[in-house]
Amino acid sequence: MNFIIDAHEDLAWNMTTFQRDYTQSALTTRKLEASTGVPTANGDTMLGWPEYMAGHVAIVFSTLFASPVRMKKYAWVNQCYADTAEANRIYKDQLFLYEHLAQDHHTKFCLIRSRTDLDQHMTGWKNNETLLPDLPVGLVLLMEGAEAITSPGDLDFWWEHGVRMIGPAWAGNRFCGGTGEPGPLTREGHTLLKQMAALGFILDISHMDGQAAGQALETYQGQVIASHANASTLIKNYSSNRHLSDTAIKRLAQRDAIMGIIPYNRFLDQQWQSGPGRAGMHLSMVAEQVDYVCQLVGDSLHVGIGSDFDGGFGLQSTPIELETIADLQKLEMLLLEKGYDATTVAGIFGNNWLHMLESNLR
Repeated sequence: MNFIIDAHEDLAWNMTTFQRDYTQSALTTRKLEASTGVPTANGDTMLGWPEYMAGHVAIVFSTLFASPVRMKKYAWVNQCYADTAEANRIYKDQLFLYEHLAQDHHTKFCLIRSRTDLDQHMTGWKNNETLLPDLPVGLVLLMEGAEAITSPGDLDFWWEHGVRMIGPAWAGNRFCGGTGEPGPLTREGHTLLKQMAALGFILDISHMDGQAAGQALETYQGQVIASHANASTLIKNYSSNRHLSDTAIKRLAQRDAIMGIIPYNRFLDQQWQSGPGRAGMHLSMVAEQVDYVCQLVGDSLHVGIGSDFDGGFGLQSTPIELETIADLQKLEMLLLEKGYDATTVAGIFGNNWLHMLESNLR
């Protein structure tokens, strides 16, 4: 079974918002939450350490994330900020949450900050020959939305505490336009990117408006990724600035970047609604997204998985073949049926992301 590297999961947001315990099974969490409002608010969880093991999930890009108060849609949302100082506090709390998770449950989760950490972690996974491994999941920290950064000099703190990836925007902010709020890189945004590159941060263009992302792809001196984004051309009824145009995908490939495909129904068909349920939404649509990117750029080296599981949606909003993250392994047969060989599938599942990490972690 191929190991998986999942390039986007909002674990700390869920741990703080819903007190989810990812050391236990997703099925256990669902039972605990069944009599609460959580399933209605965020869907049934897809994640838990036993499911990570069943799905051979070796590494997760784990986010620091909160939304601006102006984007707050529901009363239960408690991870939101009114200003930079509040964002800084929330993101630091989430950072320390990951540190405690790795310290208190070191047999199940570990932080990956360096190439040495990565190599040591992957030695166990590469040598694993069991159907159900008993290994920690590696966490690479990704800041989603850079409003927590008070000044360019503040980047040193986040680097020292293990953050290795930054996506400047979620919605629009003082750095650039974002989802639903278009706009270019600002002067402060250009300064942020310059300092990020100097320190060695990986730039995540997910959620950046197309104009800002294009500018970043032209000027950023470090590694670029799109941790979780789909090909907009293939999204049914698409009308947004959230996903990637063909031009942006080709530019990513030219920059030797990778994009993580998202198995979320509304990112496969924008007009999908939860009312009719999951009927008609299939994992084959995710395989089609993968194949589209490969055909567009001419190889399979620039695509991976970025599930965004538990990121504002759950089981009820995913393709019908999925029960938990472990079922992402079903993608293998779909890709083999499309003519991809085993080595290529292994790259899409995890090796593409692994090679990117090996080239950029110090």
